[in-house]
Amino acid sequence: MVVSTEQEHPKKAFGWAARDSSGVLSPFKFSRRETGEKDVSFKVLYCGICHSDLHMVKNEWGSSTYPLVPGHEIVGVVTEVGSKVEKFKVGDRVGVGCMVGSCHSCDSCANNLENYCPKMILTYGSKYLDGTTTYGGYSDIMVADEHFIVRVPDSLPLDGAAPLLCAGITTYSPLRYFGLDKPGMHVGVVGLGGLGHVAVKFAKAMGVKVTVISTSPNKKEEAIEHLHADSFLVSRDQDQMQAALGTMDGIIDTVSAVHPLLPLIGLLKSHGKLVMVGAPEKPLELPVFPLLMGKKIVGGSCIGGMKETQEMIDFAAKHNITADIEVIPIDYLNTAMERLVKADVKYRFVIDIGNTLKSSS
Repeated sequence: MVVSTEQEHPKKAFGWAARDSSGVLSPFKFSRRETGEKDVSFKVLYCGICHSDLHMVKNEWGSSTYPLVPGHEIVGVVTEVGSKVEKFKVGDRVGVGCMVGSCHSCDSCANNLENYCPKMILTYGSKYLDGTTTYGGYSDIMVADEHFIVRVPDSLPLDGAAPLLCAGITTYSPLRYFGLDKPGMHVGVVGLGGLGHVAVKFAKAMGVKVTVISTSPNKKEEAIEHLHADSFLVSRDQDQMQAALGTMDGIIDTVSAVHPLLPLIGLLKSHGKLVMVGAPEKPLELPVFPLLMGKKIVGGSCIGGMKETQEMIDFAAKHNITADIEVIPIDYLNTAMERLVKADVKYRFVIDIGNTLKSSS
């Protein structure tokens, strides 16, 4: 297939969008930009449903604009590349995660941390360089600058790899950055949902001892038998929490509901690190004395840069890590969103865009 001759016409696209904050999505026709000289266009085959899609659809963070096409766990196959694209060719298996642009000139960009660029452009609900609104992966085609495209290794199934572009990098990056990736360390993972189950898989693959911390005792079997966590703590059980005081090198906290931090800080050894990756809507209470008494750190982490995202996907392929998913047709989308509100999914919905999104819907 020939390299794109930068067509003059925008591409017709079709997807599902929210028109207002009611949370209901429905079919939507729109345009993607033509394939620019540094752009990669691909046919979307699967797109994961992230919890942030739900927040954005309902405008729970106050930043949504409509119509809104969500989706930032997008995978598919390249159909066209611009004349100056160097890393990809037609037929390649690729993905796009949470961002599609940055300034390329600030300190963050210079250090492969585009995710912390002040001008970072989100994959959907953001303004692109040309002033148009960005639309996400609940759609049939995607166009993005090659810098923000990830190569998906052949050994990873596309459907199970899709959520790694958000949930995967969100948990992989803090394990690496905060040095919680050394064999023999003991790391806690709070919450066993879309983020938590992937955090357990990455930490185990790094050779770390993993304890899952959850409010739900009924998740114990799943955590230990299926995800191979080493132990399980019920955070509401005072005796269990007491017995585990001062035993962990670090904790990855994936919970996006308001919850107490004091019991978690207590689980840390001296110099321990509590890293927040969930995004509660309201501020949490942070007791300072327990931090002083042990030189403990509370930190945060948000996705990762493009270089690290590729490294994460390659690590996942090497260790055979995918998300646990429930694949759904696009017309099940609103039901899936309702189930997501109730946390009724193990552990990530993935929309089968390639087989079920038809423009005649």
